[in-house]
Amino acid sequence: MGDRVIGEHPLNKECITIGRKPDNDIQIDNLAVSGHHAQIITILNDSFLEDLNSTNGTYVNSKSIKKHALSDGDVIAIGKHQLKYINELTAKKGGNEDFEKTMIIRPDAAGLPSNPGEQQLSAESVGMLKAEHEQATKAAEETPSAGSAKLQILSGANTGKELGLTKALTTLGKPGVQVAAITRRPQGFFLIHVEGGTDERRPMVNGEDVGSQAHPLKDHDIIEVAGVKMEFFLEQ
Repeated sequence: MGDRVIGEHPLNKECITIGRKPDNDIQIDNLAVSGHHAQIITILNDSFLEDLNSTNGTYVNSKSIKKHALSDGDVIAIGKHQLKYINELTAKKGGNEDFEKTMIIRPDAAGLPSNPGEQQLSAESVGMLKAEHEQATKAAEETPSAGSAKLQILSGANTGKELGLTKALTTLGKPGVQVAAITRRPQGFFLIHVEGGTDERRPMVNGEDVGSQAHPLKDHDIIEVAGVKMEFFLEQ
């Protein structure tokens, strides 16, 4: 409020509500704030802000929003109060951020399309991704990691760009077309089919359907997801 910090709130659960009423996770007792003004949904390392049809609106970096994928340093304005979003993990992404927004599912994974009219992942797929991420994270804590790896894009608008596979789970593709994920396990890296388009076609590795089970990846494998070809590299 002004230049004074009133408090800090960890985003330690999937849905955090903001509003004037005392039943909100973050209560802002001000008449300019609606009873249930906005909510923040957090899936894995990403958070998404949604206005709950408030009277005076929700703003991010001075722009009115309905749904917004938050980035480190974003300033949310609700009434006369400002909330600064801090996420050190997203701050470290650097130049890959714009690329990742087009290649890796972000808002869709929370059921929040980044643009009106975009397809969304099904609730079943979101649940599958969360469960896979939890298992991979737990395994990584108990067993030495599988090393490091990266993808290089071979086709499409991002040809030549590289993406480090540093997370327990990296989701690729486009909802409504084809979605896959690369999971990092103690035994190595695996590609899993999450969901396809209307024909439920699966991702390809070296020109062959990966099937319904997790497919182990080898150095220089060629992956195709949602019409985009990528080469998988194990890093020494």
